[in-house]
Amino acid sequence: MDKKTVVKVEDVSMKFNLSSEKFDSFKEYVIKSLKNQVSYDEFWALKHVSFEVMQGDSLGLIGLNGSGKSTMLKTIAGVLKPTEGVVTVNGNVAPLIELGAGFDFDLTAKENVYLNGALLGYSRKMMDGYYNDIVEFSELSEFMNVPVKNFSSGMVSRLAFAIATIGTPDILIVDEVLSVGDFRFQQKCEGRIRRMMKEGTTILFVSHSIEQVKSICNKIVWLEKGRLKKFGKTSEICEEYSKCY
Repeated sequence: MDKKTVVKVEDVSMKFNLSSEKFDSFKEYVIKSLKNQVSYDEFWALKHVSFEVMQGDSLGLIGLNGSGKSTMLKTIAGVLKPTEGVVTVNGNVAPLIELGAGFDFDLTAKENVYLNGALLGYSRKMMDGYYNDIVEFSELSEFMNVPVKNFSSGMVSRLAFAIATIGTPDILIVDEVLSVGDFRFQQKCEGRIRRMMKEGTTILFVSHSIEQVKSICNKIVWLEKGRLKKFGKTSEICEEYSKCY
């Protein structure tokens, strides 16, 4: 793989098996499963998708709901393994895919900072150095000793973003998290993303806001029903996309 290529997606397809029948109870499902009496429908979330992301690119993934954007990001993040094809990632990834996915909601915000740091491979000493920045950026200083289960989705979003963007990861994956919270904080998050871009971080970005995509991204992957419809410059593809929807 070229040294400047940080993500290479080669002919990737992802299949999910969906149960084609309804069950009155979980017990009935388990019994029928053990007897191999459950039938499944195949659902291909991605079909033969290929593209490359170069170092320093900010790549937007666009498409209607169900087009495969989140599945593609989870495949790149290593959360899902493709059914077919290969995803090669060159660098460390900071994923912001599902809000609070790495959180223990019974623990306090402070405890979750160190838990998430450990999941990202940071030592406790390193997290001590980042802690004040996380508190300041998330604007949650009064709530750091409160269990996260008492947080609103916006507060969880703030904490998750502040943790995921410490340091300068090689690749930052952002999936819809900027849609949670107030406009001022969204602007603050965009500012941090731009700072990371200047420092060489590659961004993979999903947002329902085409204006946000235009503002942040220089390249676009347009997915439609799991297939790659277009891949290229933001200005050209967003204009065509806006005409379609």
